[in-house]
Amino acid sequence: MPDITVKLVETPEEFAAVRAVRQRVFIDEQGVDPELEYDELDATAVHALAAVDGRVVGAGRLVPDASGAARIGRMAVDAPHRRAGIGGRVLRFLEEQAAARGYRQALLHAQVYVQAFYEAHGYAPEGEHFWEAGIEHVSMTRRL
Repeated sequence: MPDITVKLVETPEEFAAVRAVRQRVFIDEQGVDPELEYDELDATAVHALAAVDGRVVGAGRLVPDASGAARIGRMAVDAPHRRAGIGGRVLRFLEEQAAARGYRQALLHAQVYVQAFYEAHGYAPEGEHFWEAGIEHVSMTRRL
């Protein structure tokens, strides 16, 4: 059984490993423009990493939203590790971090193809689908 760890990013090396996951998933695999993927929010975001047997394979971040909610984003898991519960663990970890910081609601922009994943974790879609970074998304929210 693999050793799975989810934790806050604390060092420049961990942040580089998280960026590498995002590079592989969003830029290399999905074709997102690097200038859209890496934005000014990275500098102040709360970043989480997921590691399997010490190797970083998942990422996510938390930033305040103008509405006063916690915005979860940049959720990524390397392809060989998907459907193993890692994304759910990163999501729960970020929700716990948001609640500990006083947020009562989480929101996110889900890629439509993974909408069911977020629904299974208590998120509800809001509004119409929209395009972001060339990928169809839906806004989703959840009370914390």
